Amino acid sequence: MEKSLAEIAELVEGEVIGDATVAIRGVSGIKEATDGEIAFVANPKYFSLINETAASAIITPRGVKEAAKPIVCTENPSLAFSRVVSLFTANEIKPPQGVHPTAVIGKNVELGKDVAIQPYCVIEEGARIGAGTILYAGVYVGQHTGIGENCILYPYVSIRERINIGNRVIIHNGTVIGSDGFGFAKVRGIHHKIPQIGTVVIEDDVEIGANVTVDRARFDKTLIGRGSKIDNLVQIAHNVVIGEGSIIVAQAGISGSTVIGKNATVAGQAGLVGHITIGEGAIIAAQAGVTKSVPAHACVSGYPAKPHHIAKRINAYIQKLPDLFKKVAQLEKCQDKKQ
Repeated sequence: MEKSLAEIAELVEGEVIGDATVAIRGVSGIKEATDGEIAFVANPKYFSLINETAASAIITPRGVKEAAKPIVCTENPSLAFSRVVSLFTANEIKPPQGVHPTAVIGKNVELGKDVAIQPYCVIEEGARIGAGTILYAGVYVGQHTGIGENCILYPYVSIRERINIGNRVIIHNGTVIGSDGFGFAKVRGIHHKIPQIGTVVIEDDVEIGANVTVDRARFDKTLIGRGSKIDNLVQIAHNVVIGEGSIIVAQAGISGSTVIGKNATVAGQAGLVGHITIGEGAIIAAQAGVTKSVPAHACVSGYPAKPHHIAKRINAYIQKLPDLFKKVAQLEKCQDKKQ
């Protein structure tokens, strides 16, 4: 396949600066690209690569006025590039179709039109699977669980009983939705299990990575809001609420009954205690230990988490501790000599 730069610009709603007739035959990273390929750059600190790359053209943010190569200026270079990748990359992976004879389907199960169920799936009594949804091999769906339309559940996803999943939800390999919340009462040195009788609600257009655990609520529901994206290896405890459009990054752990506002970001390996509120648009930096509520649109880091500008200053002081220790030791020696 070959497309002119003008055709690509029309696809991504961009503006060509330079020769719009340049022929593009493929896509690649800006460092790896060769003649005939298009690449992209979104971060200003990499703009120097525009003049170094062997790519025939580059997708850039708006505001870049000239370059050694033809460019396509767009509002979001990363999103634009993903569209170009889809244009040039043939999808050789065919989605499954039909219900495999080894699937075990219980009584009163509702299957929508064009549902695909691969080998060794188990769908328990009273479950509902919406039209166009795909269950890959080994998926488990518990009793009276509802899964919406055009969802994708990859191999070995486990959805427990009485869970509700919206439309166009993607859940990757090995994730468990609806396992019991971690609730125990200690009496005379023995931990007694507290029943977890709530549910999990996952709204439309959520994507959940591999090996994520989302616990059911003790009462009511654990909620993941519309359009949120959750990376691999995340732990979401019982009664947590995650607002619409939020991002939760790998290995983050969110304790019970914490509420996260809309469009918040919890970065990798951050840990949040229970029963706090993270405000709308807040950013929790990587490895932050959050012990109290965070206001809307704040950015916190460190342990215990503090406003990011304060945490950075404290960290800078810590780096100077060895020099400070030496100076104190020298002063002590001088003082000893005077005595």
